[in-house]
Amino acid sequence: MNIDLIEAAAQRLAGHVRRTPLLSSPFLDDIAGRRVLVKPECLQHTGSFKFRGGWSALSALPDDQRANGVIAFSSGNHAQGVAYAAKLHGVPAVIIMPSDAPKLKIDNTRALGAEVVLYDRAGEDRDALGARLAAERGLTLVKPFDDPQVIAGQGTAGLEIAEQAAELGVTHADVMVCCGGGGLTSGIALALEARAPDLRARPAEPQGFDDVKRSLATGTIQRNPALSGSICDAIITPQPGDMTFPIMNRLCGPGIAVTEDECLHAMALAFLRLKIVLEPGGAVGLASALFHGDEIEGDTVIAVASGGNVDPDMFQTALSRFL
Repeated sequence: MNIDLIEAAAQRLAGHVRRTPLLSSPFLDDIAGRRVLVKPECLQHTGSFKFRGGWSALSALPDDQRANGVIAFSSGNHAQGVAYAAKLHGVPAVIIMPSDAPKLKIDNTRALGAEVVLYDRAGEDRDALGARLAAERGLTLVKPFDDPQVIAGQGTAGLEIAEQAAELGVTHADVMVCCGGGGLTSGIALALEARAPDLRARPAEPQGFDDVKRSLATGTIQRNPALSGSICDAIITPQPGDMTFPIMNRLCGPGIAVTEDECLHAMALAFLRLKIVLEPGGAVGLASALFHGDEIEGDTVIAVASGGNVDPDMFQTALSRFL
Protein backbone atom coordinates (compact mmCIF):
# COMPACT_ATOMS: atom_id res chain seq x y z
CA MET A 1 0.00 0.00 0.00
CA ASN A 2 1.23 3.49 -0.84
CA ILE A 3 0.07 6.97 -1.73
CA ASP A 4 0.20 6.17 -5.45
CA LEU A 5 -2.70 3.69 -5.08
CA ILE A 6 -4.72 6.29 -3.18
CA GLU A 7 -4.03 8.97 -5.79
CA ALA A 8 -5.04 6.54 -8.56
CA ALA A 9 -8.24 5.70 -6.68
CA ALA A 10 -8.97 9.42 -6.37
CA GLN A 11 -8.70 9.75 -10.14
CA ARG A 12 -11.20 6.89 -10.67
CA LEU A 13 -13.53 8.31 -8.02
CA ALA A 14 -13.55 11.79 -9.54
CA GLY A 15 -17.05 12.68 -10.65
CA HIS A 16 -18.54 9.73 -8.76
CA VAL A 17 -17.81 10.46 -5.10
CA ARG A 18 -18.95 13.40 -2.97
CA ARG A 19 -16.24 15.62 -1.54
CA THR A 20 -17.64 15.94 1.96
CA PRO A 21 -16.89 19.18 3.84
CA LEU A 22 -15.37 19.93 7.22
CA LEU A 23 -18.10 21.20 9.57
CA SER A 24 -17.73 23.10 12.82
CA SER A 25 -19.80 24.54 15.66
CA PRO A 26 -18.75 26.79 18.54
CA PHE A 27 -21.03 24.74 20.80
CA LEU A 28 -19.02 21.60 20.07
CA ASP A 29 -15.78 23.53 20.57
CA ASP A 30 -16.98 24.52 24.05
CA ILE A 31 -17.74 20.91 24.98
CA ALA A 32 -14.42 19.61 23.69
CA GLY A 33 -12.31 22.47 25.00
CA ARG A 34 -10.66 22.86 21.61
CA ARG A 35 -11.59 23.45 17.98
CA VAL A 36 -13.55 20.52 16.53
CA LEU A 37 -13.81 19.89 12.80
CA VAL A 38 -16.14 17.14 11.61
CA LYS A 39 -15.93 15.38 8.24
CA PRO A 40 -19.48 14.08 7.60
CA GLU A 41 -19.07 10.94 5.51
CA CYS A 42 -22.68 10.28 6.51
CA LEU A 43 -23.39 12.61 3.55
CA GLN A 44 -21.52 10.31 1.17
CA HIS A 45 -23.41 8.15 -1.35
CA THR A 46 -25.23 5.32 0.51
CA GLY A 47 -24.75 7.18 3.80
CA SER A 48 -21.17 6.19 4.60
CA PHE A 49 -17.55 6.32 3.45
CA LYS A 50 -17.88 2.74 2.22
CA PHE A 51 -18.91 3.87 -1.25
CA ARG A 52 -15.35 5.15 -1.73
CA GLY A 53 -13.84 1.70 -1.26
CA GLY A 54 -16.61 -0.04 -3.17
CA TRP A 55 -16.18 2.14 -6.25
CA SER A 56 -12.40 1.96 -6.02
CA ALA A 57 -12.41 -1.84 -5.90
CA LEU A 58 -14.93 -2.36 -8.70
CA SER A 59 -13.43 0.26 -10.99
CA ALA A 60 -10.01 -1.39 -10.64
CA LEU A 61 -11.23 -4.81 -11.83
CA PRO A 62 -10.67 -5.94 -15.42
CA ASP A 63 -13.86 -5.49 -17.45
CA ASP A 64 -14.50 -9.20 -17.98
CA GLN A 65 -13.97 -10.05 -14.32
CA ARG A 66 -16.19 -7.20 -13.13
CA ALA A 67 -18.96 -8.25 -15.55
CA ASN A 68 -19.33 -11.59 -13.76
CA GLY A 69 -20.34 -9.77 -10.59
CA VAL A 70 -19.06 -9.29 -7.06
CA ILE A 71 -19.73 -10.64 -3.59
CA ALA A 72 -19.18 -8.97 -0.22
CA PHE A 73 -19.66 -9.57 3.51
CA SER A 74 -21.14 -6.75 5.55
CA SER A 75 -23.42 -5.76 8.41
CA GLY A 76 -24.65 -2.92 6.24
CA ASN A 77 -22.46 -0.03 5.15
CA HIS A 78 -19.96 -1.96 3.04
CA ALA A 79 -22.99 -3.85 1.68
CA GLN A 80 -24.62 -0.66 0.47
CA GLY A 81 -21.39 0.83 -0.85
CA VAL A 82 -20.60 -2.26 -2.94
CA ALA A 83 -24.22 -2.71 -4.01
CA TYR A 84 -24.46 0.87 -5.31
CA ALA A 85 -21.07 0.72 -7.00
CA ALA A 86 -22.14 -2.52 -8.69
CA LYS A 87 -25.44 -0.97 -9.76
CA LEU A 88 -23.67 2.01 -11.31
CA HIS A 89 -21.31 -0.34 -13.13
CA GLY A 90 -24.26 -2.46 -14.29
CA VAL A 91 -22.99 -5.70 -12.74
CA PRO A 92 -24.59 -8.15 -10.27
CA ALA A 93 -23.79 -8.10 -6.55
CA VAL A 94 -24.40 -10.68 -3.83
CA ILE A 95 -24.12 -9.39 -0.26
CA ILE A 96 -23.86 -11.75 2.73
CA MET A 97 -25.27 -10.01 5.79
CA PRO A 98 -25.83 -11.13 9.40
CA SER A 99 -29.48 -11.76 10.16
CA ASP A 100 -29.30 -9.32 13.09
CA ALA A 101 -28.08 -6.41 10.93
CA PRO A 102 -30.28 -3.30 11.17
CA LYS A 103 -33.38 -3.74 9.02
CA LEU A 104 -32.77 -0.37 7.33
CA LYS A 105 -29.39 -1.55 6.05
CA ILE A 106 -30.77 -4.86 4.78
CA ASP A 107 -33.68 -3.12 3.04
CA ASN A 108 -31.41 -0.47 1.52
CA THR A 109 -29.00 -3.07 0.17
CA ARG A 110 -31.84 -4.93 -1.54
CA ALA A 111 -33.27 -1.68 -2.87
CA LEU A 112 -29.92 -0.93 -4.49
CA GLY A 113 -30.32 -4.08 -6.56
CA ALA A 114 -28.14 -6.54 -4.67
CA GLU A 115 -29.11 -10.07 -3.76
CA VAL A 116 -28.93 -10.32 0.04
CA VAL A 117 -28.07 -13.65 1.68
CA LEU A 118 -28.63 -13.64 5.45
CA TYR A 119 -26.66 -15.80 7.90
CA ASP A 120 -26.52 -16.42 11.65
CA ARG A 121 -23.25 -14.87 12.77
CA ALA A 122 -23.25 -16.95 15.96
CA GLY A 123 -23.69 -20.32 14.28
CA GLU A 124 -22.79 -20.08 10.59
CA ASP A 125 -19.48 -19.63 8.80
CA ARG A 126 -19.88 -16.64 6.49
CA ASP A 127 -16.50 -17.25 4.86
CA ALA A 128 -17.48 -20.78 3.85
CA LEU A 129 -20.84 -19.54 2.59
CA GLY A 130 -19.18 -16.77 0.60
CA ALA A 131 -16.54 -19.08 -0.85
CA ARG A 132 -19.22 -21.50 -2.05
CA LEU A 133 -21.32 -18.79 -3.71
CA ALA A 134 -18.27 -17.15 -5.29
CA ALA A 135 -17.11 -20.45 -6.76
CA GLU A 136 -20.58 -21.41 -8.02
CA ARG A 137 -21.21 -18.08 -9.73
CA GLY A 138 -17.74 -16.81 -10.62
CA LEU A 139 -18.05 -13.78 -8.35
CA THR A 140 -15.15 -11.61 -7.19
CA LEU A 141 -14.90 -11.00 -3.44
CA VAL A 142 -14.69 -7.35 -2.38
CA LYS A 143 -13.37 -7.45 1.17
CA PRO A 144 -14.57 -4.80 3.64
CA PHE A 145 -11.10 -3.62 4.64
CA ASP A 146 -8.22 -6.03 3.90
CA ASP A 147 -7.98 -5.18 0.21
CA PRO A 148 -5.50 -2.70 -1.33
CA GLN A 149 -8.08 -1.06 -3.61
CA VAL A 150 -10.61 -0.75 -0.79
CA ILE A 151 -8.03 0.85 1.49
CA ALA A 152 -7.02 3.15 -1.37
CA GLY A 153 -10.61 4.23 -1.89
CA GLN A 154 -11.11 4.97 1.80
CA GLY A 155 -7.81 6.85 1.78
CA THR A 156 -9.29 9.42 -0.59
CA ALA A 157 -11.10 10.82 2.46
CA GLY A 158 -7.66 11.45 3.92
CA LEU A 159 -6.58 13.36 0.82
CA GLU A 160 -9.62 15.60 1.26
CA ILE A 161 -8.90 16.10 4.97
CA ALA A 162 -5.33 17.15 4.18
CA GLU A 163 -6.51 19.69 1.59
CA GLN A 164 -9.35 21.03 3.72
CA ALA A 165 -7.26 21.35 6.87
CA ALA A 166 -4.65 23.30 4.93
CA GLU A 167 -7.35 25.62 3.60
CA LEU A 168 -8.38 26.32 7.20
CA GLY A 169 -4.82 26.83 8.38
CA VAL A 170 -4.79 23.65 10.48
CA THR A 171 -1.31 22.16 10.45
CA HIS A 172 -1.31 20.01 13.60
CA ALA A 173 -4.24 17.87 14.76
CA ASP A 174 -5.34 14.42 15.80
CA VAL A 175 -7.79 12.90 13.31
CA MET A 176 -10.23 10.62 15.13
CA VAL A 177 -11.45 7.85 12.84
CA CYS A 178 -14.27 5.39 13.54
CA CYS A 179 -12.46 2.06 13.32
CA GLY A 180 -13.58 -1.51 12.70
CA GLY A 181 -11.17 -3.57 10.64
CA GLY A 182 -9.07 -0.51 9.88
CA GLY A 183 -9.65 0.16 6.18
CA LEU A 184 -10.67 3.78 6.67
CA THR A 185 -8.15 4.40 9.44
CA SER A 186 -5.20 2.94 7.55
CA GLY A 187 -6.19 4.64 4.29
CA ILE A 188 -6.48 8.02 5.98
CA ALA A 189 -3.19 7.44 7.84
CA LEU A 190 -1.36 6.75 4.57
CA ALA A 191 -2.86 9.82 2.90
CA LEU A 192 -1.95 12.05 5.83
CA GLU A 193 1.60 10.68 5.96
CA ALA A 194 2.11 11.84 2.39
CA ARG A 195 0.05 15.03 2.28
CA ALA A 196 -0.20 16.33 5.89
CA PRO A 197 2.38 14.60 8.09
CA ASP A 198 1.54 16.69 11.15
CA LEU A 199 -2.04 15.41 11.13
CA ARG A 200 -2.17 12.09 12.99
CA ALA A 201 -4.83 9.44 12.47
CA ARG A 202 -6.15 7.77 15.62
CA PRO A 203 -8.70 4.95 15.84
CA ALA A 204 -11.88 5.36 17.86
CA GLU A 205 -13.87 2.30 18.93
CA PRO A 206 -16.68 1.26 21.30
CA GLN A 207 -15.74 -0.08 24.71
CA GLY A 208 -15.65 -3.87 24.77
CA PHE A 209 -14.82 -3.98 21.05
CA ASP A 210 -11.55 -2.03 21.12
CA ASP A 211 -9.35 -4.61 19.41
CA VAL A 212 -7.42 -1.98 17.44
CA LYS A 213 -6.69 0.09 20.55
CA ARG A 214 -5.38 -3.00 22.34
CA SER A 215 -3.46 -4.13 19.27
CA LEU A 216 -1.70 -0.79 18.98
CA ALA A 217 -0.88 -0.83 22.69
CA THR A 218 0.71 -4.29 22.49
CA GLY A 219 2.10 -4.17 18.96
CA THR A 220 0.36 -7.45 18.12
CA ILE A 221 -3.08 -8.22 16.70
CA GLN A 222 -5.67 -8.68 19.47
CA ARG A 223 -9.15 -10.16 19.04
CA ASN A 224 -12.47 -9.04 20.44
CA PRO A 225 -13.99 -11.51 22.90
CA ALA A 226 -17.43 -11.16 21.26
CA LEU A 227 -18.71 -10.51 17.74
CA SER A 228 -22.01 -8.86 18.67
CA GLY A 229 -23.66 -7.02 21.52
CA SER A 230 -22.92 -3.39 20.69
CA ILE A 231 -25.12 -0.71 19.18
CA CYS A 232 -22.06 0.21 17.08
CA ASP A 233 -22.71 -2.68 14.68
CA ALA A 234 -21.07 -0.91 11.74
CA ILE A 235 -17.58 -1.18 13.24
CA ILE A 236 -17.67 -4.51 15.08
CA THR A 237 -15.04 -6.83 13.63
CA PRO A 238 -13.20 -9.80 15.15
CA GLN A 239 -9.76 -8.15 14.91
CA PRO A 240 -7.73 -5.68 12.85
CA GLY A 241 -6.91 -6.73 9.31
CA ASP A 242 -3.63 -8.42 8.40
CA MET A 243 -3.10 -5.67 5.82
CA THR A 244 -4.45 -2.73 7.80
CA PHE A 245 -2.80 -3.38 11.16
CA PRO A 246 0.84 -2.92 10.07
CA ILE A 247 -0.13 0.43 8.52
CA MET A 248 -1.95 1.55 11.66
CA ASN A 249 0.83 0.26 13.91
CA ARG A 250 3.38 2.35 11.99
CA LEU A 251 1.38 5.54 11.53
CA CYS A 252 -1.46 5.88 14.05
CA GLY A 253 -1.56 7.39 17.50
CA PRO A 254 -3.12 5.52 20.44
CA GLY A 255 -6.72 4.39 20.16
CA ILE A 256 -9.63 5.70 22.22
CA ALA A 257 -12.59 3.62 23.39
CA VAL A 258 -15.96 5.31 24.05
CA THR A 259 -19.13 4.22 25.82
CA GLU A 260 -22.45 3.62 24.12
CA ASP A 261 -23.93 6.58 26.00
CA GLU A 262 -21.14 8.79 24.65
CA CYS A 263 -21.98 7.60 21.13
CA LEU A 264 -25.66 8.39 21.60
CA HIS A 265 -24.79 11.78 23.08
CA ALA A 266 -22.54 12.55 20.10
CA MET A 267 -25.36 11.55 17.73
CA ALA A 268 -27.72 13.97 19.46
CA LEU A 269 -25.18 16.81 19.41
CA ALA A 270 -24.33 16.21 15.74
CA PHE A 271 -28.01 16.55 14.91
CA LEU A 272 -28.54 19.60 17.09
CA ARG A 273 -25.38 21.54 16.25
CA LEU A 274 -24.35 20.30 12.78
CA LYS A 275 -27.72 19.17 11.37
CA ILE A 276 -26.36 15.76 10.39
CA VAL A 277 -27.60 12.25 11.20
CA LEU A 278 -25.13 9.69 12.54
CA GLU A 279 -25.43 6.03 13.43
CA PRO A 280 -23.75 4.86 16.66
CA GLY A 281 -20.72 3.36 14.93
CA GLY A 282 -20.36 6.48 12.83
CA ALA A 283 -20.35 8.68 15.93
CA VAL A 284 -17.47 7.13 17.89
CA GLY A 285 -14.90 9.48 16.36
CA LEU A 286 -16.93 12.53 17.35
CA ALA A 287 -17.62 11.03 20.78
CA SER A 288 -13.90 10.61 21.38
CA ALA A 289 -13.26 14.20 20.30
CA LEU A 290 -15.99 15.61 22.55
CA PHE A 291 -15.68 13.49 25.68
CA HIS A 292 -12.07 12.26 25.80
CA GLY A 293 -10.20 15.53 25.51
CA ASP A 294 -7.66 14.47 28.12
CA GLU A 295 -6.47 11.79 25.67
CA ILE A 296 -6.10 14.20 22.71
CA GLU A 297 -3.27 16.59 21.96
CA GLY A 298 -3.34 20.06 20.42
CA ASP A 299 -5.86 22.85 20.08
CA THR A 300 -7.72 21.30 17.13
CA VAL A 301 -9.20 17.84 16.63
CA ILE A 302 -10.71 16.46 13.43
CA ALA A 303 -13.40 13.79 13.73
CA VAL A 304 -14.54 11.61 10.84
CA ALA A 305 -18.30 10.96 11.10
CA SER A 306 -18.18 7.76 9.10
CA GLY A 307 -21.83 6.81 8.62
CA GLY A 308 -25.45 7.80 9.15
CA ASN A 309 -27.47 4.66 8.41
CA VAL A 310 -29.35 4.52 11.68
CA ASP A 311 -32.70 2.91 12.37
CA PRO A 312 -35.35 5.49 13.41
CA ASP A 313 -35.83 3.88 16.83
CA MET A 314 -32.12 4.10 17.64
CA PHE A 315 -31.97 7.72 16.49
CA GLN A 316 -35.03 8.55 18.58
CA THR A 317 -33.34 6.94 21.59
CA ALA A 318 -30.33 9.23 21.16
CA LEU A 319 -32.44 12.36 20.80
CA SER A 320 -34.81 11.58 23.67
CA ARG A 321 -31.98 10.74 26.05
CA PHE A 322 -29.72 13.72 25.40
CA LEU A 323 -31.88 16.53 24.00
